[in-house]
Amino acid sequence: MTYIAGTVQLPASGRTGGGSFFMRLSLVAGLFLCGALSIYGQAPAGGATRSPQRISLEDAVEMTINNNLNLEAARIVLDIKKRRSDLVWNEFLPTLMATGTLSGDNFKSSQSINYPLVLSGSGTPITVGGISGEMYANPNFFVGKMDLPKWHLLGNFSAELVFSFALVEGIRSIKLDYQAGIVSFEKAKLQIEQGVRKMYNQILLLEANAALLQETYNNAQRQASIAEANFQAGLVPRLMWLQAQVAVENMRPAVNDLENGLKSLKGTFAIFLGLPYDTPLELEPIATETSFIPPDVAELISKAASGKPDIKELQASIITMQSQRKALTMQRYTPFIRFGWTLSSMFSPALDPFKESWFNGENWNKGGAFSITLGWNLNSLFPFTKEGQQSKDLEAGIQIQNIMLAQKMRETELEVFTKINSLEKTRTSAEAQQSAIDLAEQSYKLTEEAYQAGLQDFQAVQSAALALDQAKLQLLTQQFNFINDLIDLEYSIGVPFGTLSSTGIPNSQGGTK
Repeated sequence: MTYIAGTVQLPASGRTGGGSFFMRLSLVAGLFLCGALSIYGQAPAGGATRSPQRISLEDAVEMTINNNLNLEAARIVLDIKKRRSDLVWNEFLPTLMATGTLSGDNFKSSQSINYPLVLSGSGTPITVGGISGEMYANPNFFVGKMDLPKWHLLGNFSAELVFSFALVEGIRSIKLDYQAGIVSFEKAKLQIEQGVRKMYNQILLLEANAALLQETYNNAQRQASIAEANFQAGLVPRLMWLQAQVAVENMRPAVNDLENGLKSLKGTFAIFLGLPYDTPLELEPIATETSFIPPDVAELISKAASGKPDIKELQASIITMQSQRKALTMQRYTPFIRFGWTLSSMFSPALDPFKESWFNGENWNKGGAFSITLGWNLNSLFPFTKEGQQSKDLEAGIQIQNIMLAQKMRETELEVFTKINSLEKTRTSAEAQQSAIDLAEQSYKLTEEAYQAGLQDFQAVQSAALALDQAKLQLLTQQFNFINDLIDLEYSIGVPFGTLSSTGIPNSQGGTK
């Protein structure tokens, strides 16, 4: 999220033409306008006039979270992890498999037969039941060969369950992975909310700046009317009247440009909310006044070290990886036990499955067994194997995550310390700027009264107005930076948004909207 920061420097007042004053004021407004347009693009095409939709800051946050596509994809990933965690007990379910095989021989096959038979004679070719054979020395036995069918049918059902100590830790890893997913999802939501709040405040700031510019434009019109009246009364030359008219005309494009820039920013904001880009929006002002909260630096840094979403995410990732490493270690150095049970049934090889009935139990040869196997994967014992390298890679990954965590904690400490100093500086500057506004308002009022009486020229009024606008604009920027620094601080220390930044954007008069 990009926003305008810092103090706006305006040229010093002097004896210049009427157009120069408003040209300088236009450049001031352009700082805000360019910052918005460079990020959010050109103004959308206009449509039919509709009543503005009034939304609050909390409404904007809720609508954006509900309609953000990236967050919706993250929500689906989290649902997958939740389902795995809820059904993690299925690791103890046996693996069931049922197969049916129909096979055909490539070559003709036969089977020798030998069964008792009372016949007379020896060595005489005979046929019994369609099977050709010959009698041998023993007339009571028939010996021959039978051609087997080409097609064979086999059915099989098996159940297998493998148990190891690594399985228990693997279940814990799945649950930890789901917990880490929750932390990552919450981090994504907070980052979106952080951006929405800043953008909401930026729109309020631009609206206040537009109101300030419109007020300046109205003053220029009023001063032009005064100049015309003084010219008609013979109090001022025609040149001063013309200068005032030119200043009004030069002011008009700056007002229109800022209004278009604000409209473009609101259109982009409407898309973030899940609304059509041309939806007119009216943002509710934030009612409370900006004030400085005396911080305990050590306490805030301590909260940030344990509460920042980025740090929580890294910590959850490290815990998950440590559990995975433990499961892998147990898998390497402990045996496993496998329980198996099979039931097989083969259609009699002597029968053709396309000619005989499948539902006659006498046509099937049944088999099967129950087994218990104790085993150990010996490859995992050697560090140079794939299993051994996998363990080393996981250990290195944990070390990298720990280094990133330490670095993130140091960065967060510095970030919190810097934000607190920035808040103190902004508070002090805002107090001084409010005094400058009071003095500038008095100066402008006295100068305009003198101008109306013909005691001051038009350039003096311009200079006084420019000083007043500069002071108001600087105060607006400082208040804007103050609130956004508080939002960043809230994210860093892991407290709900609004805990510190429940403040308001001041209006063009230096008060609170």
